[in-house]
Amino acid sequence: MTAEKRAEQRGRGAYEWVQTLVCSVLAVVLVFTFAVRGFWVDGQSMRETLQNGDLLLILNDHLCGGYQPGDIVVLRKASFRDGKPLVKRVIALEGQTVDIDFDAGIVYVDGEALEEDYIREPTWTSEGLDFPITVPEGHIFVLGDNRNNSSDSRHKDLGPIDIRMVTGKAVFLLVPGVTADQVAREWSRVGSLQ
Repeated sequence: MTAEKRAEQRGRGAYEWVQTLVCSVLAVVLVFTFAVRGFWVDGQSMRETLQNGDLLLILNDHLCGGYQPGDIVVLRKASFRDGKPLVKRVIALEGQTVDIDFDAGIVYVDGEALEEDYIREPTWTSEGLDFPITVPEGHIFVLGDNRNNSSDSRHKDLGPIDIRMVTGKAVFLLVPGVTADQVAREWSRVGSLQ
């Protein structure tokens, strides 16, 4: 093989390598723009389910196919907490009525007490919203799992969440943050949030 042919093959190989790299980067950018994204949990409002510093994989809102009670979602409201994203659990959907007995710490949806094995403690804290409340059309009602340390739909300035404010649904815990009270990462928590 002549030197000229070898140089041509090397040039073609380098071009194919660069083309593959550019296509790969473009594919990753498109996936993380239109399908999924990462989200770092900031705060204790979802403790024990989620810890401060957890890295979540979020399925973008247009791919979720709607939300169901129990889903963990990321949302933001520009006029609440300076527009910082919040991570919360969906408790009720449009048309459902939410009532909270703050003396007993029990949340009711359509008159049925919720069985909430995921909460840190019963719901003792009111945030100023009057109950019962019927969730308006196009909205969801969300609460943090650490109910007494969470700014959520009970807060009069947040209330039921317009689904257009929801960024997406948390589907997978990628990297655990440091678990509160243990000062260690529990790698066994990595996995599906469904």
